[in-house]
Amino acid sequence: MNLDRRLEVLKAIVQHFIDTAEPVGSNTVLVSYKFSVSPATIRNDMMSLEKEGLIYQPHTSAGRIPTDLGYRLFVDEIADYEGARKNAISAIQKAQSEQQLTRFKNKIHDLVSLLAHTTNNVSFATLPDTRTFYLGLSNVIRQPEFMHDAMRASQVIEVFEQNDHFISILNSLEIDDTVKTFIGKENLLPQIQSCSLLVTTFKYLNHRSFLGILGPTRMDYAFNQAIIEEIKKII
Repeated sequence: MNLDRRLEVLKAIVQHFIDTAEPVGSNTVLVSYKFSVSPATIRNDMMSLEKEGLIYQPHTSAGRIPTDLGYRLFVDEIADYEGARKNAISAIQKAQSEQQLTRFKNKIHDLVSLLAHTTNNVSFATLPDTRTFYLGLSNVIRQPEFMHDAMRASQVIEVFEQNDHFISILNSLEIDDTVKTFIGKENLLPQIQSCSLLVTTFKYLNHRSFLGILGPTRMDYAFNQAIIEEIKKII
């Protein structure tokens, strides 16, 4: 829409006030909205807008803000509805993605909790934001193998605290959408070579994620594998 400069100035004032809730002065209009005219010209335009009742000065030494009449003119003749629609669609899509991710994280939390409860091991999943989410660490620490060996227990905790390193190790292993089992020294991390790792992959928004459990080598492998497979179906 072709607007004369005076309406462009009004548009700048309205937009500034919408964004900041602060009165705007002529220098701010000139610099922030890149008008290629002199400061005096902008001041004259603002005086003209004020005389027409489109903007006003809320108190002495303040800048100007729109009047109801100024908003009306903005809504009827100035607002960029085509650009606003594109921004609105983008904002909705972003919000939907964030809500979808939140729902996914909540679902993963519930399923990882279920996995920890049914296998009595520490269970984990990696998330699209490259974090490892885990529950049930106390399950492992209470096992006889770890109750009497504080060093071994602390090493298991350390693995999950080193999030990036743990994920890089998982990425380096030959893990696919079947449940893979790594027993004892088959694990690349020295800290968990007293443990067994059962892990599989799943896809979320084209992101490759991991789901699995970690526990002592003395575990019910067939049952635990079946639990992981069934929970993965829910995902």
